[in-house]
Amino acid sequence: MSRRHRAEKREIIPDAKYGDEVITKFMNSLMRAGKKSTAERIVYGAFDIIEEKTKNDPVKAFHEALENVMPAIEVRSRRVGGATYQVPVEVRPDRRQALAIRWLITAARGRKESTMVGRLSGELLDAVNGQGSAVKKKEDTHKMAEANRAFSHYRW
Repeated sequence: MSRRHRAEKREIIPDAKYGDEVITKFMNSLMRAGKKSTAERIVYGAFDIIEEKTKNDPVKAFHEALENVMPAIEVRSRRVGGATYQVPVEVRPDRRQALAIRWLITAARGRKESTMVGRLSGELLDAVNGQGSAVKKKEDTHKMAEANRAFSHYRW
């Protein structure tokens, strides 16, 4: 990490099919070994399944799922006088989005469906309905922050 100044944000090109930057970020996080076309196929396939099952706009469902997974607060470790405290802090908007994307992908990869398209569509549909591993991860994060609220005066 640079000590001089914060690294500038790179410009993200919106995805080809829906023209949405968040979907591009999601694809880039899903991508492994630089295989962007495979990541696109997985995401668009999952969107097709979501559209088929819900008869609604898959982009709207995707954004709703992300919103349901985004954490509002998290805990950060803070050393004070030899002891380490878990201090609850608010999450910046860009980090909220990054965490939600990461949690959705991790939860989808951990599912039992046979293809990644099926896993991702299942996890997104679960997140829209307020269920699934990614939503549970958000709730656990909030519970942890709530449990450590006594240390909130150590915030920096």
